[in-house]
Amino acid sequence: MRLDKNTYGTVLLVYVLSVVLAILLFLFVQTAWLVWPLAALLLCFCLWQTYFHMVPDRTGAGSSSLVSSVADGKVVRIGKAFETCYLCRECQVVSVYMDFWDMHANFWPVTGSVSYTMYHPGEHFLAFKPKASEENEHTCTCIRTPDGKDVFFKQLAGGFARRIVCYAREGLDVTAGEQCGIIKFGSRIDIYLPLDAEILVEKGQYVRACETIIARL
Repeated sequence: MRLDKNTYGTVLLVYVLSVVLAILLFLFVQTAWLVWPLAALLLCFCLWQTYFHMVPDRTGAGSSSLVSSVADGKVVRIGKAFETCYLCRECQVVSVYMDFWDMHANFWPVTGSVSYTMYHPGEHFLAFKPKASEENEHTCTCIRTPDGKDVFFKQLAGGFARRIVCYAREGLDVTAGEQCGIIKFGSRIDIYLPLDAEILVEKGQYVRACETIIARL
């Protein structure tokens, strides 16, 4: 595993603030039974933040016809919806919610070429709420496979997320299982698939980025 290149500053800030707080605790709080547990909590917070922003080493199972999960998390929605941003047609949708304990690195779901990408500012409702899909801050990306199939996905900010990183640019050739970005803190991925795609996961199932196949095109 490695630390995501866009999170060096965030993780460094967490460590600096934690060290400052620890120093203040030892200088101004004289109760040992209170100081040491609080210092231990600060250390645990630093370690958690380091883990949270790591990019795991995974063996990609996706291809140009097999759609792998963009992120680690729980499948919270499977259904149909009209995609209004780019495709402008009805699609099957699979939503994966990432909680605080999941790594938040994101990966390309299929092999193909980026045909569209756009950042949309917005609200920060809790990511598992249905209205978050349209109203929350998000980045949209569409990948067209060599067979002409479109796989569209949204990186959605959640109630605490304040930054979405996406490496997409139009015309970029991408490979399923390679990193495509990261979302900082609680968030969600919505994957829009063709109506004839075969969905291979169930609502409530925990999926792993790169390794779990979401659908077959």
